Amino acid sequence: MNAAQAGVPLVEVRDLAKTFDVSAPWLNRMIERKPRQLLNAVDGVSFEIERGKTLALVGESGCGKSTVARLMVGLYGPTRGGMQFDNQDAHAAFKTPEGRTLRRRIQMIFQDPYASLNPRWIVEDIIGEPLREHGILSEGPALKQRVGELLQSVGLSPLDMPKYPHQFSGGQRQRISIARALATQPEFLVCDEPTSALDVSVQAQVLNIMKDLQREQGLTYLFISHNLAVVRHVADQVGVMYLGRLVEVADKNMLFDNPQHPYTRMLLDAIPQMKHTGRSRTPVQGEVPNPLNPPTGCTFHPRCPHANARCKAERPPLQMLRGVKVACHAVEEGRI
Repeated sequence: MNAAQAGVPLVEVRDLAKTFDVSAPWLNRMIERKPRQLLNAVDGVSFEIERGKTLALVGESGCGKSTVARLMVGLYGPTRGGMQFDNQDAHAAFKTPEGRTLRRRIQMIFQDPYASLNPRWIVEDIIGEPLREHGILSEGPALKQRVGELLQSVGLSPLDMPKYPHQFSGGQRQRISIARALATQPEFLVCDEPTSALDVSVQAQVLNIMKDLQREQGLTYLFISHNLAVVRHVADQVGVMYLGRLVEVADKNMLFDNPQHPYTRMLLDAIPQMKHTGRSRTPVQGEVPNPLNPPTGCTFHPRCPHANARCKAERPPLQMLRGVKVACHAVEEGRI
């Protein structure tokens, strides 16, 4: 990465939204006289990621994190908004023949290493597939050598090439997934909870490998997680999501040291800390509302101790307040 590229966003997401039609079949709706049901899984998300940096998206299950990940790699098309990758409209490019080049530069590591690897293929074929598919290398010694190098880059051995996924532990399988993602020499990796299915000790190994690879290859990461301890280890910036929207975006240290949004404070309060032994902690209050029928105004207001009439009626925009981007009327008005 040269000096001109430093500090320049590689990825720019603007007003990204995805709506799913989750209605009952047409005939059922006619008989029961029910309207169509739409689920706003992602509802106007905007952020930037600088080259060589990591943005982590955190939030409770069902907040839209994984939908954002799938939108970023083109597995879903957006309902609204879009993504610029290296000053190129990514979603427009994905639909064209040139989209193959873009897909080489953007890769994804999936959450479940047990489900994302074909159990009938040996490791050599799993990691070699992107190389063959993108025409980087065809069959032969060169392909074998490259697969061996990729395995070594994630702490495995070239001797593992003839083995099947079931012969590996969960952590080793996730390393194979990372090796496969790195095969096309991407610049941007979307990591959808890559360590959530692993034991804590194995999580640390996989995260350290990812940090080392980022340092060596200048990789840019979007890291999806619900584990704030993991996020603290890997992220440069953190975005907190709630019901499909970003409620706070801040540098990691600012977010952990001085969280602004009441939801961020509740998430951080729920983490046990040795130095705060004996201090009463505020558990995360209430349940996540039904996303098919979200609350009016600020969607967090039913669970928020600072909510007032404006919060119930008016949706707060994500804006720069106190040095961080936050969507909260209480912060804006200085009530917290």
